[in-house]
Amino acid sequence: MSIADKIYIETVKDILQNGVRDDDLDVRPRWDDGTPAHTIKKFGVVNRYDLKKEFPVMTLRRTYYKSCIDELLWIWQKKSNKISELGSHVWDEWAMEDGTIGKAYGYQLGVKHRYKEGMFDQVDRVIYDLKHNKASRRILTNLYNFEDLHEMALYPCAYSMTFNVSGNTLNAILNQRSQDMLTANNWNVVQYAALVHMMAQVSGLEAGELVHVIADCHIYDRHIPLVEKMIEREPFEAPEFIIDKSVDDFYAFTKDSFKLEGYRWHDFPWPIPVAV
Repeated sequence: MSIADKIYIETVKDILQNGVRDDDLDVRPRWDDGTPAHTIKKFGVVNRYDLKKEFPVMTLRRTYYKSCIDELLWIWQKKSNKISELGSHVWDEWAMEDGTIGKAYGYQLGVKHRYKEGMFDQVDRVIYDLKHNKASRRILTNLYNFEDLHEMALYPCAYSMTFNVSGNTLNAILNQRSQDMLTANNWNVVQYAALVHMMAQVSGLEAGELVHVIADCHIYDRHIPLVEKMIEREPFEAPEFIIDKSVDDFYAFTKDSFKLEGYRWHDFPWPIPVAV
């Protein structure tokens, strides 16, 4: 059993057994038919993934890891908010009239700020500090810019990364305000595990631990039967993670710089109902 599957099963069981339902609240999300999309949730879930042991991709169902990484590169490398520059269609439903998602995600990472060493955007500052200020406790990014929230198609869900170097090991904390456990959990875990590997490699470090902190960790009501059936399956072992070791420039990575050798997964009944 992969560690990602083990953590996922434990988290889902905890939500189903000990979670709190919001059936009595006026919720924002809706299903396609206009019905309120209620959830059962746990507050303050913390999951830890040791990237030295294995890459945290689920096998209970397929995670399209190259699409995950493509979106991550769209945000962190291209620093884009233009949906046309993304290879997948995950943001289509949030498109604004100008074809962007507003001043969200990649837009925020691309804004330059003044430091004593000069002008940097958030990504370049992380890379600079990982190379020159490894002892710093200030290596972080933040997408939750209150001044620009009104111009975002969606408030950032995964909104903050904190990087920390211990010896020659790069660890990181991903903060997330809200997490849909069926459709988005492993998608985000795979993305930011890959990001830690990328940042470590271009900085001459080893990838260590990814700590995922989720404020509102939930399962939508119409997803509950699907999740219950999924966690009854017998997981496979984790695949071997392969990253192109020749890449030493963060901006040279592509989605094809990564492989999961021997990745096996269980089939899943698509499509999944989506709440928006």
